[in-house]
Amino acid sequence: MSISLTSQAFDPWQSLTEYQAQQLAGKYGATAVFVGTMRDFNQGDGVVGMTLEHYPGMTEKQLALIVEQANQQWVLMDTLLIHRIGDVVPDDSLVLVAAWSAHRGDAFDACRFIMEALKKQAPFWKKERLASGEVRWVESNSDGYQAK
Repeated sequence: MSISLTSQAFDPWQSLTEYQAQQLAGKYGATAVFVGTMRDFNQGDGVVGMTLEHYPGMTEKQLALIVEQANQQWVLMDTLLIHRIGDVVPDDSLVLVAAWSAHRGDAFDACRFIMEALKKQAPFWKKERLASGEVRWVESNSDGYQAK
């Protein structure tokens, strides 16, 4: 399991490839991946940037708990979670969640569970900078999906 928060831009596909080669070469049957990217709109408004804040120490602990819950529900070989913090702009990668297992079902289900639980439980706060010049806090982090 690897969990990291970074204020630096990252290439999710490069991160995934490097981690997989170093940690899992030839040892898995399935990889499920989610990459979240900052979009330039929200709630009908243009968005030019965003600041992602977190609670240091508590955020990492909550993310580790979420990944552990996934490990208790599915048979996983490894997981990788990278999340941006700080200032981001549209098209920046915000989050990478990857789950490896022997079979696709466990990888798919665990990856989705981790992402949905992260959105609902991890202490992150988002402040958007709108094209109009207004700044606002994002109040909702979920599209309504119910993780099991």
